[in-house]
Amino acid sequence: MSAVVLDALTPDDADRCAELEAILFPGDDPWSARAFRTELRAGHHYLAARDAGELVGYGGIALMPGRLGQQAEAEIHTIGVDPAHQGRGIGRALLAGLLAAADAIGATTFLEVRVDNEAALGLYRGTGFAVLGTRRRYYASGADAFTMRRDPPARDPR
Repeated sequence: MSAVVLDALTPDDADRCAELEAILFPGDDPWSARAFRTELRAGHHYLAARDAGELVGYGGIALMPGRLGQQAEAEIHTIGVDPAHQGRGIGRALLAGLLAAADAIGATTFLEVRVDNEAALGLYRGTGFAVLGTRRRYYASGADAFTMRRDPPARDPR
C-alpha cells in the first residue's frame, strides 16, 4: 500500500464523500454531496486523505475564534474513513490535522459521537476528549450520542 497524503478537501471531492457517508453512516442521515459543498463554501476547515490519489477519508471542523476575551471554540463536524482503509491510522491523522487547526487558535473543541462507536470513542479519549453528557436520540436512527470536549493544550507563557 502507498502512503496516505492529507490535503485540502475540495468541492470535486463532495460526491466521493457522500458515497462514503452512505456506507459509513446508513440510517443516521448521511451527508449529501451538497452538504459537503455547503460546508466548504462556508469556509470550514476540511481535510482529505488520499491513497494513490483516491479519496479514502475526510474530516471537517468549524473554527470560531474568540472575540473580546471569549474562549475560541471549534466543533468537529465529521470524520470518515473508507472501510477498506480503516485500521491504518488515517482517522487518527485526520483528527490530528483538525485538532492542529483548533489548537492554532487556542480553541476548546467539541464533537458528538454515537455512544456505541467504540473505535471513535477510543480515538477521541486518546486525544484528550472527555464526555460531557448524552444527547438522547441525536441521530436519525434514534441512536444516542455523547457530547465530548477537549481543552486546548496549555500555551507556553514565554
